[in-house]
Amino acid sequence: MSDQRQSLLFVGGLHRSGTTPLARALATHPEISGLSGTGVREDEGQHLQRVYPKAKVYGGSGRFANDPRAHLTEDSPLVSAESAAALRRTWDPYWDLDRRYLLEKSPPNLVMGRFLQALFPGAPVIVVIRHPVVVALSNKKWRKAVSSDPRKFETISGLVQHWLTAHRTFLADAPHLAPLHVLHYEDLVADPAGELGRVEAFLGLSSPIDANTIRVGASQPYERTWDDWRASWWRPGHWQRRLVESRFGDDLASFGYGLDDLSRHDVGVGPASAVPHPPRLTQA
Repeated sequence: MSDQRQSLLFVGGLHRSGTTPLARALATHPEISGLSGTGVREDEGQHLQRVYPKAKVYGGSGRFANDPRAHLTEDSPLVSAESAAALRRTWDPYWDLDRRYLLEKSPPNLVMGRFLQALFPGAPVIVVIRHPVVVALSNKKWRKAVSSDPRKFETISGLVQHWLTAHRTFLADAPHLAPLHVLHYEDLVADPAGELGRVEAFLGLSSPIDANTIRVGASQPYERTWDDWRASWWRPGHWQRRLVESRFGDDLASFGYGLDDLSRHDVGVGPASAVPHPPRLTQA
């Protein structure tokens, strides 16, 4: 390790929640190195290592958090100095080790924060949360594009249920995580400079994070689809929407998400408000 202040930095959030654009924005900063040139999907560290099971072992996107084995904490028998060393040996070749933060982004980090901080004490965890319906619609489109295997079929209601399961697990873990920063994708795209400024302050960076890499409007096709389903009662999607509204409306509202406007969340409601504001990380 070239710098005594060097720290691993973990980014997590369900597949299609915005972890990739956030990680790419962070990796443009001169104090942060993201994994690059790995040859694995999205340069995610989970696909490089053999210390813990990948998300696909538990069903992959839209399913993994339903399996209790995917939830790793400091009580896991995998927590050891040998495991930490093995991860570093696997990831180090793909980082610039002269950077202050070494960033690893993988969706399962959402339910593995306690495990990762047990392996690397003091490593910051950043979690991205996106509207559950957008995540569900995006996952369904993505899964169909990458596989025609009927065993990987998921309903919209099933994907929303997975979102709730994953984020309930995260909420239970959050009091045990420090340092932790939570942001909503909707806030990130509405005010990239402002949200990244808060991440900058959280990490104690010496200069701003470039906000120009954040693309706005990515959720709009899913918002239009959801709106169309409300009016088009003859479409199967209409009844999928009705099922989500009747089954999960109240639960999603407790996370600050409504089912009429997918572009926003209620400020002061949900994980970002339930988690104590983390202290600013300062250089040693």
